[in-house]
Amino acid sequence: MTDNGIGPDLVTHNIVLSAYKSGSQYSKALSYFELMRGTNVNPDTTTLNIVINCLVKLGKYEEAIKVFNSMREKRSKCRPDIVTYTSIMHMYSVCGQVENCHSVFSTLIAEGLKPNIVSYNALIGAYASLGLSEQASSTFYEMKKRGTRPDVVSYTSLLNAFGKSQQPQKAKEVFDMMRKNNCKPNLVSYNALIDAYGSNGFLAEAVELLREMEQAGLQPNAVSISTLLAACGRCCEKVKIDSILKAANLRGIELNTIAYNAGIGSYMNVGEYEAALDLYKRMRKKRVRPDSVTYNVLISGCCKMSKYSEALDFLVEMRDLKIPFSKEVYSSAICAYSKQGQLAEAESIFGMMKMDGLQPDVIAYTAMLHTYTTAEQWEKAFAVFQEMEVNGVQPDSVACAALMRSFNRGSQPGKVLLLADFMRDKNIPFIDAVFFEMVSACTILRDWKTLTDVIHTMEDSLPRISVGTLNHLLHSFAKVGKIDTMLKLFLKMVASGAEVDSTTYSILLKDLLAAGYWRKYIEVMQWMEDAGVPPSPQMYNNILSFAHTSAGPENGAAIRERIESLKTKSGYSLLKSKGCDPPLPANTLIGSL
Repeated sequence: MTDNGIGPDLVTHNIVLSAYKSGSQYSKALSYFELMRGTNVNPDTTTLNIVINCLVKLGKYEEAIKVFNSMREKRSKCRPDIVTYTSIMHMYSVCGQVENCHSVFSTLIAEGLKPNIVSYNALIGAYASLGLSEQASSTFYEMKKRGTRPDVVSYTSLLNAFGKSQQPQKAKEVFDMMRKNNCKPNLVSYNALIDAYGSNGFLAEAVELLREMEQAGLQPNAVSISTLLAACGRCCEKVKIDSILKAANLRGIELNTIAYNAGIGSYMNVGEYEAALDLYKRMRKKRVRPDSVTYNVLISGCCKMSKYSEALDFLVEMRDLKIPFSKEVYSSAICAYSKQGQLAEAESIFGMMKMDGLQPDVIAYTAMLHTYTTAEQWEKAFAVFQEMEVNGVQPDSVACAALMRSFNRGSQPGKVLLLADFMRDKNIPFIDAVFFEMVSACTILRDWKTLTDVIHTMEDSLPRISVGTLNHLLHSFAKVGKIDTMLKLFLKMVASGAEVDSTTYSILLKDLLAAGYWRKYIEVMQWMEDAGVPPSPQMYNNILSFAHTSAGPENGAAIRERIESLKTKSGYSLLKSKGCDPPLPANTLIGSL
């Protein structure tokens, strides 16, 4: 055409650009557009729509916005149309910027344009990506009200919104409504419902849907399999992981990297290291290239199973394959080196993370806090915490608990209480580990007023606090002779429905006896009997030994008499003592003091 002296016109240029776009050759399309700009042919709206689409596909979002804004200028001859607005909406949807996506949608209406099915789907999809089911549902029904009939993308996006907002039953209702309205679900629809079921613990329903999909003439793909594998890991169903992998093999479904990652991760979640390793070896044998997610799953899984040397072996392998480290991999590597006592290596990895241009997140910083705490270097732990603040990373409860532990180990209990004040100011929730360290700090400081305040803070959370933390708190009061406070706390624990186990009773009785409260000791044994929790032989032996050695003749006789009465009443037998420990009846106990 050009050899004959005929220059391409705008239509020709747009055809060439469209061909490049359709062939996913986005960079070539942009290069061609630059050549076009050197001619006397001016682009039109169609041309710039293609350019925006290519820029979005290449992740050049700022340039796409720049082109869009230039089209909206008053002097522009290429006014944005519905395609332009929809492309920008899609871009914001991909970026998770729902508010901006909605703003563009509102703008196109304000400009007098009528939204089409693609525009509505872009907005519903944006809401769905964040699990905003109410907004997605509202947009869906508004679309129907305005006369636009939903298509398979509309229904699938709404279904996905309910799945991500932990409403699998509503997701199924959308699926059923879709079929009722003669809109045939496609493979993506089925996969979305499988994910809705699987991610919310409905594994049986997810597996059944796989069979239903095949009956409908749709062949499951790697996405279907990876979704089911991830669900098995969450539900700790090792047998079903094996079955799903076997089913994929029988159907000739070739697993991709994502599917292998899901399978390896699921095996790791159920503690099946060897099975995870075998699947990883199969992945390599099939020449499916692992990525940073693969190694993060392997490394973090090894750390959870205390296989730290194996975790570091995977780190070396990842480095040899020249796979870029992600934030998650760096954090897992720091943990592995820390557990191996390799402080210098952990510090080096942390430094490399920052040199690679990756801003450490709260997980990475917390890993370093644990590292310095283990190494008993509270000054460095505190420096890491301060660095978090400087870099705008909000510490979470776990990070604060780690620093508190470091302060207590470094004989800085006062700083623990200051950090607790910081947490209150920042509205950071108090978790078990935080309460544990605060109790320890108060005990070290002998600050009973603050310890009492801590108890008041804990009262609403007693049912959710671990029995270990509560036992520690009881013993802390006993150690300083505050027996009455210990007993009152115990009764509050029982009244709140907090967990009380045999260790709790043992701590309570030992501390009572150590303080010489033998009457209360026997009374607690009676509470246990009344609750159907027979005291152990050792508990009887302890009080009888106290009667013989420490109570004096008169009290010793009284103790033996009351113990014999208790034995007779309960039908006690040293040979038939039961080991169960149900909770004490709160109403019975509260009136005892």
